[in-house]
Amino acid sequence: MTQDPRGTKQANVASRFADFPFHFWILVVLTGIVAGIGAIVMMAILHGIQHLSFQYHKGEFSTAVAHHSNLRRVLVLASGGFISGVGLWIMHKNKAGTGGEPTQVVWQRSGKLSFVRTFLSGALSELTVGTGGSLGREAAPQRFGAASAAVFGRRFNLSLEQRAVLIACGAGAGIGAVYNVPLAGAIFAVELYLGTVSIPIVLSAITTSSIATAIGWLGLHDRPLYVVPSLTKPTLSLIIFAIIAGPIIGLVSVLYIKSIVWANDHKAKGRSLLVLPLIIFAGLGVISIKYPLLLGNGRDLAQFAFTKTNGLAIFAILAVLKPLVTSACLRSGATGGLFTPTLSFGVTTGAFLGHLWILMWPGSAPAAYVVVTGGAILGAAMQSPIAGIAFIIELTGNVTGIMVPIMLATAGATLISRHLELRSIYSSRLSLSESQKPSDNTIQ
Repeated sequence: MTQDPRGTKQANVASRFADFPFHFWILVVLTGIVAGIGAIVMMAILHGIQHLSFQYHKGEFSTAVAHHSNLRRVLVLASGGFISGVGLWIMHKNKAGTGGEPTQVVWQRSGKLSFVRTFLSGALSELTVGTGGSLGREAAPQRFGAASAAVFGRRFNLSLEQRAVLIACGAGAGIGAVYNVPLAGAIFAVELYLGTVSIPIVLSAITTSSIATAIGWLGLHDRPLYVVPSLTKPTLSLIIFAIIAGPIIGLVSVLYIKSIVWANDHKAKGRSLLVLPLIIFAGLGVISIKYPLLLGNGRDLAQFAFTKTNGLAIFAILAVLKPLVTSACLRSGATGGLFTPTLSFGVTTGAFLGHLWILMWPGSAPAAYVVVTGGAILGAAMQSPIAGIAFIIELTGNVTGIMVPIMLATAGATLISRHLELRSIYSSRLSLSESQKPSDNTIQ
């Protein structure tokens, strides 16, 4: 069993944050502002690429794609894979790489985040998603926020630990802004990145994420991302489902994490970046002729699972195909996020399990099972159960009516997942040598 890369370093870290200097709090505010602006910029790049690729303006991306010929779909995806591969090959050819990995910098207190290279690699990831690649759009704004914080921390000579906090908060603010989930973004920074709680840390995360989200409202959405029926008091059927399904969801999450590990360990490097992304993305284009919901980060697929009330077979097929094509895109060497692909896989699995359960014990709306399972898979796959619960609540706009079953399912899923696999979808993307390398105490 692989050790959690956050290691034991977090155990006593809170005591070192007792006194933050005044200028640290100024930088917290600046980080929130810049992270919000970065989210707007990265989404503008994404929407521009989607428009050029398939004349997409608004609504569902998969619908816009369906209005074009099958040949165009395959050619656009192949072109996106090729351009992304060439760009990454050029960046990797230079020893500075693609800008650095925020999670590694925070967890190991080492490494470097380059703002310029992070911006360029973020633009490439949006190209990947914008042409239809099955990866998440949140990687770019998350890294933009983290890299901005790294620049501020370096310029104003913050201590090693203060820089780590600021970088984590910048990353959480980026994801909070792009999905309009300020609370979940803050918890993401505290629970997943820092793994420890103290008042200064929590205040830093809340401040950056709320500011970034408010800035994001100027150019992004200001409502819950998904349209989900209002869910009232849970039934006994739903609560029993949550208790029974939790461990099953945990096992499914472990398999999903291992697929991400495999894809990362075998991802294209060197000159294979000039060929493999083109082939894999063209293959995705062929598959999408029959299953267009597989294209993009998974937002359309998730909305489909939340609202469609029948179709057991199609839910089963999509729940299998989505993680496979996501792993294949990572295997190609392409860069991108994993949050929405994981969510879409989770809610599609939830739709399948929920419809099976309803056949045995009806009582709750199908969307209730989808929300419960989606939150549980997020929590288990990220190894951050509180963040998973917060994300599903803010993304769907459902709170008290579904809270207890979400918590029960997430607890069971995360317990099983963590017992069998300590890595998460984020730590699994670090190489073994990186995740086990001792800190050189240099956050740059």
